[in-house]
Amino acid sequence: MREPSVWMVRNSAHKFALDPFRGCKLHGTATYGVTASMDGSRLSVFVRPLCCTALLALLAACSTAQQHGTLTIAAQRPDSLKPGDLSKAGLAFVTPLTVTGQEQDRAALCLIFSQIFEELRPGVHVIPLTETLSGINRAGLADDYKRFMANYHGGELLDKTSLMQVSKATGVRYIAQLKMASFSQESEDRFGVLGLHLVDTKKSSIRLSLQIWDSEDGSIAWEGAHELYMARETLVANPISFRSVVEASARTLIAEVP
Repeated sequence: MREPSVWMVRNSAHKFALDPFRGCKLHGTATYGVTASMDGSRLSVFVRPLCCTALLALLAACSTAQQHGTLTIAAQRPDSLKPGDLSKAGLAFVTPLTVTGQEQDRAALCLIFSQIFEELRPGVHVIPLTETLSGINRAGLADDYKRFMANYHGGELLDKTSLMQVSKATGVRYIAQLKMASFSQESEDRFGVLGLHLVDTKKSSIRLSLQIWDSEDGSIAWEGAHELYMARETLVANPISFRSVVEASARTLIAEVP
C-alpha cells in the first residue's frame, strides 16, 4: 500500500503537518512548550462549514437570468398616431382588462405603465387611472363609465360618445387601454446538498397589449402587444415580482409608441 504523502509548513515558531489519510497534527516548538493534535473527525467539523460556505458563494456567483420576449406592433395606417401627437394632445389611462383571477392587479398594472410612460416620454401629459376616475366622477359620469367599460369587455369596442366624455373629463385627446391576457409565477427546485435546498429557478411570464384610441374620431390610433418570459436561478426565496415583469414589458411597448 502506498504511503500517504505529508505536506509540511515551517516557520520560526512552529511546524504544521497535514496527513491526507489521518488528519493533521500541530507540533509546538520549544518556544511554546506544548504539543497538540487533531484527528480527521475533529478536523471535519471545521472543514465542512467552510466547504458549504465556499459552495454557496460559488453558486451565488453563477446565478443566471434569462429574458425572452415577442413584440407585435399593428401595421401603420394613414390615420395612425404620428410622432409628436401625444406631446400635443396628452394621454389618459382607463381601467385595464385582465384575465379572470387577476382583477385585483388592474390598478397596479395601470399605475406601473403610467409611471414608465412618464419616465420614457417626459414631454407627454400622462393622466394616470386614478386621475381619470376622479375626473369622471366629478363630472357625474360614473354610471356612463361603467356602461362604457362593460360594453368594451363584451365587444372590445370603445364607443365614440364615451371616448369623448372621458376626453372632456380628463382634458386630453388620446385614451390608453391595457389588456392583460395572462400572468404566471412559478418556482422550480434546481439544486440541493445533503438535504439542504439551495437553488431555485424562479419563472414569470406575462402577455398583454396596449391600445391608444383617438377620442376625436373613435379610431384606434396605435396598437401593440408583448409576450414576455423571465427566469432566474437564485438562492433567494422571493419570486420574480409582478412589477418587474410588467415594467420590463412596459418599457418594450412604450419604446415603440410614436
